[in-house]
Amino acid sequence: MFKPLEIFVGLRYTRAKRRNHFISFISFISIAGIALGVTALITVLSVMNGFEKELRTRILGVASHMVVGSAANGMDNWQTLPPLLESYPQIIGQAPFIRAEGMLTAGEGVSGALIRGVSPEFEPQVSSLDQQMKLGELTDLRSGGFNIILGQELARRLGVMVGEKVTLVTPQASVTPVGIMPRLKRFTVVGVFEAGMHEYDSALALIHLDDAAKLFLKPGQVSGLRLKLTDMFDAPYLTQLMVQDLPRGYVITDWTRQHVNFFRAVKTEKMVMFIILTLIVMVAAFNIVSTLVMVVTDKRADIAILRTLGASPGCIMRIFMVQGVVIGAFGTLLGLIGGVSLASNVEKIVPLIEQLMGRKFLSPDVYYISDLPSEMLFSDIAVISLISFSISLLATLYPAWHASRTQPAEALRYE
Repeated sequence: MFKPLEIFVGLRYTRAKRRNHFISFISFISIAGIALGVTALITVLSVMNGFEKELRTRILGVASHMVVGSAANGMDNWQTLPPLLESYPQIIGQAPFIRAEGMLTAGEGVSGALIRGVSPEFEPQVSSLDQQMKLGELTDLRSGGFNIILGQELARRLGVMVGEKVTLVTPQASVTPVGIMPRLKRFTVVGVFEAGMHEYDSALALIHLDDAAKLFLKPGQVSGLRLKLTDMFDAPYLTQLMVQDLPRGYVITDWTRQHVNFFRAVKTEKMVMFIILTLIVMVAAFNIVSTLVMVVTDKRADIAILRTLGASPGCIMRIFMVQGVVIGAFGTLLGLIGGVSLASNVEKIVPLIEQLMGRKFLSPDVYYISDLPSEMLFSDIAVISLISFSISLLATLYPAWHASRTQPAEALRYE
């Protein structure tokens, strides 16, 4: 693209001391602006990636990568399904469950709840609930014991602790001599978990699979099978494959569909932040335009001499493009160094700033995620670098074109 002469003269104009030091100052501001914009982009996107990964991990710690259910109310003969699913190498865990809704009461405390009947033997294969127990163990759920494990916020709302009783009221009704009465059952609280997601901590309650089958009148049935994959991002592809392979009557969903609104919102926020921070780079690019316009004005005599020596308009244009490219490349490089360094150490820098200021930015009493996680993606860094350099290159076109239009006779008339 650039010939040796054009690169030599362009770099010389970039390095040479100018009579107008204001031009050098604007060049410095341009480099600093581009570097600041690239640093901010890399850091903010890395932190947002970290938050997205942390939230996804917490959601899938309680939810599952995939769920195989039935179009009917429950799945009969569900024991025949696990051998079919073992033929898929992507599936590394299976667990049956029963899903229902109910109302929990304890003293004056009343709260609606999502009841999940689980098997303590298989549940650790598909979730991390056994690792999120604050009190008790998942294995404390025993068949026929009618024990229950509550989310931390749900237990706090009901005002109960381990060892105390709660009453579960189910939507199913029983016919008695005095009329139709709701089905009630007393459960003993044997554990409390904290998933780190308000949706689960405030509404989810776990009971044993056999107890759920008795209580919700589903003998020998389950709501479905929860699956865990080697790579969660294989879920959409595997869902389509299983729909074609499995017999009719099964309903298959994955985590991308169950929480589609949440992840779509996160993606939208990332895009908006990317656009806003890119404006910083664009402002710096306007400084490049100002710098080159003033350089062209300052070098009109030099341009005229080069034209009389045989330099073509295209050659003149590329000479001044070299200067803009150098400013853009140098600013982008500094931004990459700053952004990668800051994003890599944000988890150490933020606690230090909090210690110096004597306050917590993300208070654990308010936010479930009290630290700033960070995850740098090479794709983000590559896109940011490409956009930053492209904006810098585009900013050089008009001033360089204006320089190429300089007429030697007009420029040298008053020299």
